[in-house]
Amino acid sequence: MTRILVIGDISLDLTLTTPHVPAPDEKVVCHDLKEGLGGVAANTAIAAARAGVDVVFAGCLGDDDASRAARHALQDAPLELRLSVRSGALCRAVTMVEPAGEKRLLLYPGLSIYPPRDAIEALDLDDIDHLHTAIYGDAGFRLIERARDRGITWSLDLEPATFPDGITQLACVIEGAEYVLVNDRAAEAIGPDAVGSLVDMGARHVIRTMGAKGASLHDAGKRQIAHVATPEGLPIVDTTGAGDCLAGWLLRSRQAGHTLETALTDAVMAATRACGRLGTQDAFPYHPSVQQEITT
Repeated sequence: MTRILVIGDISLDLTLTTPHVPAPDEKVVCHDLKEGLGGVAANTAIAAARAGVDVVFAGCLGDDDASRAARHALQDAPLELRLSVRSGALCRAVTMVEPAGEKRLLLYPGLSIYPPRDAIEALDLDDIDHLHTAIYGDAGFRLIERARDRGITWSLDLEPATFPDGITQLACVIEGAEYVLVNDRAAEAIGPDAVGSLVDMGARHVIRTMGAKGASLHDAGKRQIAHVATPEGLPIVDTTGAGDCLAGWLLRSRQAGHTLETALTDAVMAATRACGRLGTQDAFPYHPSVQQEITT
């Protein structure tokens, strides 16, 4: 079976539902609260594992209470863990969810936003077939260099915070990437032709996610191979982590040998279902075969 390495951020998330975003000096009473494990990479790893992929997750923890809680949560997930530990505080996120399910997020990066370079150098890649990451800092460049040297394919989840000085700073890791996922915020930060820019940098496939409008798939010739609309009739409670769920299910469907078009269809459906509950990882769906293993 193909083994996928997901590497990157781990956070402890606090999610609140709010009737509206507070104005300056306004106190807004929230109706629901949920705490749990989060982070783009951790979310993607758990989504892929629930979908049925053999997943290795690598990240960095601190020595605070939040890090200890995160470790327990990760140990309960169906993942193989390759974690490093440093002195300091875990990444924290506070998410405000408005009535239509849209979110506003505050992030404290802590030290768990990405593993340090020495952890990347020590990471065992011998049993890895594909890796997925959102790069924060120089350590991620070294990770892709190691993958390229070993013939390991990779995919990237672009976050605007990962290229504050422009997308060209990621050009060397975009070149040769099997999949690059870009959402509305990242596309806006890249420029008017985000897909074309990524293809020109050498991305083999670009997945353009568009929230309620679904997602589209583009190849190295800049052709739109497929567009998958968001399924109608499903409840939308909280969109937090939907893109991470989509990435995890895309990886799973490709690992299962499905075409990219089928993989994207599966991924959009799973991501939409994940929006039906408050919070992130608890809302991620299981593949039916995985769910059957859990319940029998």
